[in-house]
Amino acid sequence: MWGTILKGSLLFVAAMLLLSMTGCSAYATEATEFGELSSDDFTYESRCRQCHAIIYSDWEGTMHFNAYLDPFYLEEVKVASEDTDGLVDEFCSRCHTPIGVVSGEIPPIDGSEMSDIAKLGVQCDFCHVVSGSNGTGNAPFTVTPGNTKWGPFDDSRSAYHDSEYLELYTQSEYCGMCHLVIHPVNGLVIDDTYTSWQESQYAEDEVVCQDCHMTDGITEFEANPGRAGSGAPKREHISSHDIVGANAFIPPMFGASSVADMAVERLQRAATLEISTPEIASAGEEVMIEAAITNSGAGHNIPTGVSEIRQMWLEVVVTDSEGNEIYNAGTLDADGNIEEAKIIYNNVLGDSNGSATDSFWLADRVLEDNRIGPKETVTEEHTFTLPDNVAYPLTVETSLNYRSAPQYMIDHLMGEDTEVPVISMNKELAIIYDPSTPIDERGQPRSSESTSTPGFSVFIALAALSITMYIFKRK
Repeated sequence: MWGTILKGSLLFVAAMLLLSMTGCSAYATEATEFGELSSDDFTYESRCRQCHAIIYSDWEGTMHFNAYLDPFYLEEVKVASEDTDGLVDEFCSRCHTPIGVVSGEIPPIDGSEMSDIAKLGVQCDFCHVVSGSNGTGNAPFTVTPGNTKWGPFDDSRSAYHDSEYLELYTQSEYCGMCHLVIHPVNGLVIDDTYTSWQESQYAEDEVVCQDCHMTDGITEFEANPGRAGSGAPKREHISSHDIVGANAFIPPMFGASSVADMAVERLQRAATLEISTPEIASAGEEVMIEAAITNSGAGHNIPTGVSEIRQMWLEVVVTDSEGNEIYNAGTLDADGNIEEAKIIYNNVLGDSNGSATDSFWLADRVLEDNRIGPKETVTEEHTFTLPDNVAYPLTVETSLNYRSAPQYMIDHLMGEDTEVPVISMNKELAIIYDPSTPIDERGQPRSSESTSTPGFSVFIALAALSITMYIFKRK
């Protein structure tokens, strides 16, 4: 069935890919095809690290490093291969093990025919022998292995290899080759990271992917002075090669806790959270909490990537002074499932029957898109009725949470011993008081001393001034 559908869809997909091409005429080339090269044409990263030790240490342990070895990916792609009679084997692998694809070593999807270098994911000698592209989307890269390495500098000199400048390395279109994914059969856009950037204010302001993901600035450009390699000239900026996104789940499995820490920091700088609550509330009264979430730091939608499985949501818990829970939404149950969240900020894909699916390879439509675009603010409201005999004050705790995948999916694919970390992107706290509590202009309760002895602080200040003037005159 899948083979028949594929044949009937090739022209449509080709048209989609042509539409996705943007600004690539200067370096447009034919994409390197499956099996066109040999894995022996590529150089192991151990050779590169001899001169580029700092850049290598940035890359080691990242999701590019583990693009193929990622156990979540390996389990999911096996299911996808079974569901589609192998249709997605080359399609998914072209970004996760590009050397494996251009060398014709995958399929089979189990990697049994793959060389060691192909299992290194998106590695040094693959990235720096990209000599052009045929646009963006579904990895239309051209690779030319050999003694020439391409990069972002037009004055590089190396005693070991030739160096060539290619403008593509300084543009978002380089990243857009893999970070725009279009369904190979029906043209559904599965990952729109590149296009959501392209349509944003960031693109208008000429802020490219590399400005945020290859600098120390996390969500804005920050120069990283240094040398690209031993013996290279010192430059005002050398691109960092950790290129971290939001994945704090997989890196610790490979001992790369520092990469996970960077992912957490990036998440915490991606969005802001503001909440509004009443200063006072009476028993029996309906209380409303208003939360505003702004995508303040990401140049694309949040969440992004294969965002049908990403989960971002607001957790709200209201307790009284004795610890009694008055209201909750977005907390996790014993199995790690999200309970009563107002909204899960991701997109919901549908299959050919119109049913929601977490399997993008079975999807042909978008049922809902609840992601937050660049610079966009969304608001959600939570209401509850305050019970009798509540112990004041009330504490309202809110947390904007994120995780890479639902816990039930990981339980199914990887076993119940693997817990998906929940990252708090931002937190806000508010207090609601008894109506009898005097509240100042800042929304804070006035102390009994300040309300019973008005003007006392003024008297103290005048007394201090009088003593100071007396000492001055004596001198």
